[in-house]
Amino acid sequence: MIMKKNAEGKAKPFLTGSPTDENTLRSVLKIFGFMVLCMVMTFLVCSMAGVGSTVIRIINNAANEKLLLVIFYSRGADQGTEAVARGEILYQHVEKGQNVSGGERRIPYHKLKGFMIGLTGSALFLIISIFIALTAQRQLTGAGTLPSWMEGYMRRTEIGDALVQYTVTEGFTFGDALRLIVRIAVMPFVSMAGAENKEMLLLIERISPLLVLLPGMAFGFGYTQGPARRKLIHTEIANNTKKRISRERRERKARAARTQKGPEQLN
Repeated sequence: MIMKKNAEGKAKPFLTGSPTDENTLRSVLKIFGFMVLCMVMTFLVCSMAGVGSTVIRIINNAANEKLLLVIFYSRGADQGTEAVARGEILYQHVEKGQNVSGGERRIPYHKLKGFMIGLTGSALFLIISIFIALTAQRQLTGAGTLPSWMEGYMRRTEIGDALVQYTVTEGFTFGDALRLIVRIAVMPFVSMAGAENKEMLLLIERISPLLVLLPGMAFGFGYTQGPARRKLIHTEIANNTKKRISRERRERKARAARTQKGPEQLN
């Protein structure tokens, strides 16, 4: 498919690719790795930003989440711009009658490609968060170890059976590991809620499938800005060219005027 030139702007025509191509898997793995890196960095930053008053904590962590989304948006915009530039080159090849393979035709920009890459890169976290959302329940703290003066009651049958639950400590389960992954993935929201706000933490876990998709969606929306950014680049190039031509024209006129005037006569 060929995107026609916009008559009002300086955009160049380009070939439109497909939602997936031979580089999609590589791009997905890059996004996944970048997400893991951002999760670790966000966890460290939000852990430090989780102290202080509630208002300051919310402001700091909201800023961290906004910065994270801006970074993914920018990466998507850069990749979308490169894809449009690739489509412009292939369009010129087609116009010149050069052969363009089917694989090459799938590589250029497509409006769904960014979402395909971003959301597929988030798939693992999405699957885990869906499981946590479906099994989420309010986290309660244990009663702790019984005091020594109550050890005698443990030997009494009618009371000991009821007290034995207070001496059993639960280990770190597989579900706890998954919950930890999800909470790290949405750490800015967890930090905004605070460790003591059990109801808010429960809500965050239930809507975590939506929250973990935010970086991938930001990447996808950024990717769709590729045509607009390429149009801006071409517009700036055209404007700079006009300025250079106008400056050269003025310089030629000035030289011609000096030549016609000739050297000044001395009295």
